[in-house]
Amino acid sequence: MDERVEAVLQSLQAASSFSYRERMGPKFGIHVEQAWGVPMAAIQAIAKPLRNDHELAEALWATGWYEARIAAILIDDAAQVTREQMDRWRADFDNWGVTDTACFKLFDRVPHAPAKVAEWARLNDEFGRRAGFALLACLALHGKQADYLEGLKLIESAATDERNFVKKGVNWALRAIGGKKDPALRTAARETATRLAASKDKTARWNGKDALREFAKNDARLKAERET
Repeated sequence: MDERVEAVLQSLQAASSFSYRERMGPKFGIHVEQAWGVPMAAIQAIAKPLRNDHELAEALWATGWYEARIAAILIDDAAQVTREQMDRWRADFDNWGVTDTACFKLFDRVPHAPAKVAEWARLNDEFGRRAGFALLACLALHGKQADYLEGLKLIESAATDERNFVKKGVNWALRAIGGKKDPALRTAARETATRLAASKDKTARWNGKDALREFAKNDARLKAERET
């Protein structure tokens, strides 16, 4: 295993770019100490032939390198991911790139995911809470079964959290639920957004108004598609 991990790390380092590493913080908002600067496309290419290798994924995650953790997410086997692993990896989240990739590419395919939404959404640390709402958004976007009405309650309770990555995670989840085909969920999401838009809290207002703008765009697009 040590040799396999070293081979992946060497491949990642060989695909790195100093200029990309320098842009990760200023351009993408990814501020990490252990990173080489490897574009996502290169990480995906390295990870693709190694997919569904749970042991390798765990070993890569343990290295602490940003790119190795992205690769670990892409390599892991969702069927072998436990609740304990989800919590352990989540405790290491320190940037939105790893957080969102884990939720979008791996965790939303794990049977335990819906239960983790409520747990993580109530955390106090920024990326832990972000993970809760990112996971909720990913479940909605990928058509997974979850209690979305309860999710809307979580969204409303966290809508005043002004921390950037929480705020955007809350907004992402609200827009994702509002985009579901279920008429009841679409209506409930719009009612939630309307209440938030009328809030006295500026962060809640931003969340509500931004979601309502997105809903209006989507509704207009769907109407145009029906008329053509």
